[in-house]
Amino acid sequence: MTEWWRGGVIYQVYPRSFQDSNGDGVGDLPGIIDRLDHIAGLGVDCIWLSPITQSPQADMGYDVSDYLEVDRLFGSLQDFDVLIAKAHALGIKVIMDQVVSHTSDQHPWFQESSFSRDNAKADWYVWADANPDGTPPNNWLSVFGGSAWEWHTARRQYYLHNFLTSQPDLNFHNPKVQDAVLEVMRFWLDRGLDGFRLDTVNYYFHDARLRSNPPLKALKGKPVTNPYDMQSHLYSKSQPENVAWLRRVRALLDEYPGAATVGEVGDEERGLELMKRYTSGSDLLHMCYSFDFLGPKFSAAHFRSKIEAFFAGGETGWPCWSFSNHDVIRHMTRWAPHSVSPADLSRQAAALLLTLKGTAGLYQGEELGLAEADILFEELTDPRGKRFWPEDKGRDGCRTPMPWQGNLPHAGFTTGTPWLPVKPAQAALSVDVQNADPDSTLNFYRNFLAWRKTHPALIAGDIAFFDCDEPVLAYRRFAGGDELICVFNLSPEGRTVTLSGIEPTLEPLSRNAALSGSALTLAPNGFALLPAPAGKAGIRYKA
Repeated sequence: MTEWWRGGVIYQVYPRSFQDSNGDGVGDLPGIIDRLDHIAGLGVDCIWLSPITQSPQADMGYDVSDYLEVDRLFGSLQDFDVLIAKAHALGIKVIMDQVVSHTSDQHPWFQESSFSRDNAKADWYVWADANPDGTPPNNWLSVFGGSAWEWHTARRQYYLHNFLTSQPDLNFHNPKVQDAVLEVMRFWLDRGLDGFRLDTVNYYFHDARLRSNPPLKALKGKPVTNPYDMQSHLYSKSQPENVAWLRRVRALLDEYPGAATVGEVGDEERGLELMKRYTSGSDLLHMCYSFDFLGPKFSAAHFRSKIEAFFAGGETGWPCWSFSNHDVIRHMTRWAPHSVSPADLSRQAAALLLTLKGTAGLYQGEELGLAEADILFEELTDPRGKRFWPEDKGRDGCRTPMPWQGNLPHAGFTTGTPWLPVKPAQAALSVDVQNADPDSTLNFYRNFLAWRKTHPALIAGDIAFFDCDEPVLAYRRFAGGDELICVFNLSPEGRTVTLSGIEPTLEPLSRNAALSGSALTLAPNGFALLPAPAGKAGIRYKA
């Protein structure tokens, strides 16, 4: 099936934290291979591997020094080949992070580019002269704090870095850079990889005129932790030239039937718009995701508005929705104020994500109901956390190791000292404990994913929302003769919803829901899944 990705489920593996096979405290490819049966047992369609290529690890692999080698921390190219072969034997696709908006400053390309202004790769990165007073060429800021420009003495110029100073940005205005990146992608596709998660997909191009960004008007004087959030990034990213480049990427992927791309769109102002633009038609990316569902907002209006906005006007593009990943606080912590029971919230979040129209992205540990780990300052490894602590504690709290066996040191992740600690709250939710409990969050995920596969409406069917007041979110999914009604109470108090034209039957995977005639009672974080005659259902809830 060449469109496996449409309505599929992608499981993100953060290799550092999945399973350590050699006792060095860092997860690796052999460890992932050993745990593939766990992933296959969930019933997902694809694995997304966070960066595994050679890197100084200044930003945990998102600073690549060799695109064609596996970092020794994680194993070897041979380990990669074994992983691909075993995953495919289990019916699982594999995609991996492709971090090409920037490289490490240790990459040979940058080493050559920075040597002088007249070498073969002099224009492979974004270089600019200083202003007459020595200041950077414009006001662009780095995501990790400070100016996005760093002075380089050998060239007597500034270079652009949207992230760490050791992550210089490639110059995609140079066709030779585009050609080189495409050859990198071809290398991995030829080894059997099924596609890419394209990191910071809207950062590839910058404004060639280097115009300064305007202030963010919507800020309205609110204090921010990071000055980056005070600008409207009109010129430093999300440039129109990106679309033509993405067509080149898609043309390459089309040479490999079944290969797919999912782009990460990091743009708070234009995220949804860019998702639509980058996936429209059949000659751009297959999927994109933004950060719309990776923040604190947890309301019916929020979920409905984003879904409807994406598909408005018969949108031909395709979204990949996620509630958690390696860059944000886990949703079990972000949304805890809207629940009274972690178990109920974890199941509701799973049912919501897996019934929305689009592809679903799960982050490792999500199937266990893991919350954010409480990381101390002295335990930090994340440069963002170190820079902005304590107002922003960084990303380590969502990156702690998977707990496999609760009775073993470090919950069975490693026989050594883990790179991040396994806290007791996470160890208590270990895989072995949940395997033994038929009513666990882990077994709920397994059952739900298996049930989802039996409903075409949930894979690529359409979606239509019912008009309900907060905190009730209700919609129907439909495809051909398959129709389901999904009703969610997104609050820590009970609610009663009035039904019409719906069979008085609850699917067994409904939780904290009860039917009495036309009245559907939903306990805190309750949700109901109901079969319905085509187009005849009615849902009403007035606050």
